[in-house]
Parts: sequence; C-alpha cells; structure tokens
Amino acid sequence: MRAILITGCSSGIGHHAAHALAARGWRVFATCRKPEDAARLRTEGLETLVLDLTDRDSISAALAEVLAHTDGQLDALFNNGAYAIPGATEDLPTDALRAIFETNLFGWHDLTRQVLPVMRAQGHGRIVQNSSVLGLAGLRWRGAYVATKFALEGLTDVLRLEMAGTGIHISLIEPGPVTSRIRENSIPHFERWIDWQASPRADQYRDSLLARLYDKQAPDFFELPPDAVTRRLIHALEARRPRARYYVTTPTWLLGGARRVLPTRLLDMILRKL
Repeated sequence: MRAILITGCSSGIGHHAAHALAARGWRVFATCRKPEDAARLRTEGLETLVLDLTDRDSISAALAEVLAHTDGQLDALFNNGAYAIPGATEDLPTDALRAIFETNLFGWHDLTRQVLPVMRAQGHGRIVQNSSVLGLAGLRWRGAYVATKFALEGLTDVLRLEMAGTGIHISLIEPGPVTSRIRENSIPHFERWIDWQASPRADQYRDSLLARLYDKQAPDFFELPPDAVTRRLIHALEARRPRARYYVTTPTWLLGGARRVLPTRLLDMILRKL
C-alpha cells in the first residue's frame, strides 16, 4: 500500500485530498495543527497525527510516527498547510511576515528536508507543493500570502532541478479560488497583526476588505470545489511522468498567461481592478 503524508487536513483541500486518496487505496497520514482537529478526523476514519509546521520537534515526531507505521517507507508528501494575513503591505508588521513564513515556507522546507533522505534511500518518491495563483501574480491586500507563495515557487523550481535523476519527482499545484475556510481562518491573524483603524487606508478597509472578511460571501465567480485540486494531485502522485506544474481554475490560466505576455504596466492596470 502506497503511503502519503499530507499537511493541513482540517478542512478544504487537504481534507478532501485525504479522504479521496484513502478511497483510492493510499495509506493516508492526515495531519493537523490542532489536536481537536486530528481527533475529529480520526472519527472520520483517517489515520491522523498532530503536526505543527512552526515546531521542528512536532514535524520530526510526526514523521517518525509515520515511518514507524510504514517500515521506514514514504511514497509521497503533499505540503498543503498554510494560512493568510489579509491587509495592506504597509500595515503588515515584519514580525507578522516572519510568522507566516514559518508556517507557509520554512515548515514545508523542514519537513521536505526530513522526508528526502527516506525517498533517496528507497529510490523513489513524489513531493507535491500546493502553491497558488498568487505564486504567479500578486493581488492587493494579500502581500504576506503572496510573498510566501512566490518564495515557494522559486524554492520548488530549484528543488525540482536538483532532484532530477534521483527518482524523486517534484510538482507544484497552483489553484485559483477553491472552496475552503482560508478566508475565515485568516480572521484571527488579521485581528492580531493589522491595526487597520490606524492605517492611512482605513476607508479602503471599511469599503472592501472588512466586508469580504466578515460578511457571508457568495462563491467567487470562478470558484471550484476542492476535488478540482485533488484530481491534479492524483495525477502528480500516480502518473508515470508527473508535470512540473498543475494550473487549477480559470484565473490561474488567465493570470499565468498574462504574466508571460503582457507588459508589467498593462498587467498592473488589470490587477488593480481585481
């Protein structure tokens, strides 16, 4: 039975992927940061561990437990756990940026580095990184999240080049709007870090961002359910020749193409309207 470790399984993309892969015969180790979420997933029939991406000991302990259950083998890693801090870049404290990088990039890198020796020893493996359309193009109010995804894109591109010939395949998935709880989950981080009332953009917060955060919103026009990501994940894990990149949703295709062909000035004019 092929084994996969997935981070960020409490809801959304990770939750759907864990159940879908288990149904396909994978042995799924679904991880969450909070013990209560891990307990809930166990009631759903998943093998679940607590893994806090900001805590090296937690990362090492979770991986060690997985390997103890698989005789030291791990076929795949799906790095997915992440969060956002909405707010204007000028209002973003540097400590907030450090904090989000700990989860969205440094924790992924630490876990990946600990997994790579296992995959090298067995001669094969798949590592899939859940990036974003925001790893291709930046949008207003999303500077912290965009920064982590741009960094992830570059780090993953280099890792893919360096792993060539090892039997370890590296892929990026780049979703646009996908149904999840990332907006709701970002509210505590916004309230902790962003002093919007003292911002020179306070009126802009009132007119746009606050409503988007706190009011119940209809799905985005191009929003897809999590299974759109899971389908690409399955290809990245099971295809003989997985792709380097998987675009998901129309906005990713549009912005990915626009970034390649449009002058920066024109692209900025489009992005300012989004």
